[in-house]
Amino acid sequence: MQIEIGTLAPLVDSFHAPAASLEEEEDELPLGPLPTLHTSGGSGVPLGPDGSGDRPTCLLCTCLGGSVYCDDLKLESVPPLPRDTTHFYARYNKISKINKSDFMHLNKLKRIDVTHNKISRIDEDAFVGLADLEELVLRENLVSQLPALPATMTLIDASHNKLGSNGIHKEAFKDMNGLLYLYLTDNNIGYIPLPLPESLCSLHLQNNNIQMMHEDTFCNLKDMNYIRRGLEDIRLDGNPINLSKTPQAYICLPRVPIGGLV
Repeated sequence: MQIEIGTLAPLVDSFHAPAASLEEEEDELPLGPLPTLHTSGGSGVPLGPDGSGDRPTCLLCTCLGGSVYCDDLKLESVPPLPRDTTHFYARYNKISKINKSDFMHLNKLKRIDVTHNKISRIDEDAFVGLADLEELVLRENLVSQLPALPATMTLIDASHNKLGSNGIHKEAFKDMNGLLYLYLTDNNIGYIPLPLPESLCSLHLQNNNIQMMHEDTFCNLKDMNYIRRGLEDIRLDGNPINLSKTPQAYICLPRVPIGGLV
């Protein structure tokens, strides 16, 4: 038997399925196109039949255990995330809004970092249902209203945004008994957001529009023995406030806040 160059000889033992069984398999194949996940470039990645997007998102982004890294991909929206996501990073993209549905059912999510996007709107209840959320980083966006957050927070960083005097809910941080770090630098906030939880270690409010402080802002004037040992790092520099006018405001602190004294 002669074989042409570049052509394989037929295999003697090849199995050919009956025509009837092939037709049955074809009947089970999906007839329509799968939905797609779009990036700003217009290209799409097909989602799974259940719409979960677990596998396609991990093709577009990098998934390592429960961490999903979608940095610098020109995304215009939050992609569908695997249900077991614990840490989500989408820094340096073009996301403009965070919707309630973006993180719905992600019960294991602990950290969200969307630094340096174009976020100007966040649904009010986008985060409240995340029972395990501890860290939220919104740095370098266009956020003017900080939404409600769960009481489980340990770190909140909304620096370099457009938060004004009405941009933070009244007593927004009161029930966050584990909050350690609150960073709100480079906004247009006109007051220190009170009350602050006893757990707080670091408060950064530099480069805002804070003009005054009460003597009981940090300390309990009814208890002169009260010491707030944990709050060691307070930044108020870059605000039009004279810290020397309220000397009694710091008697319970381990360190005097950084800021103007004249």
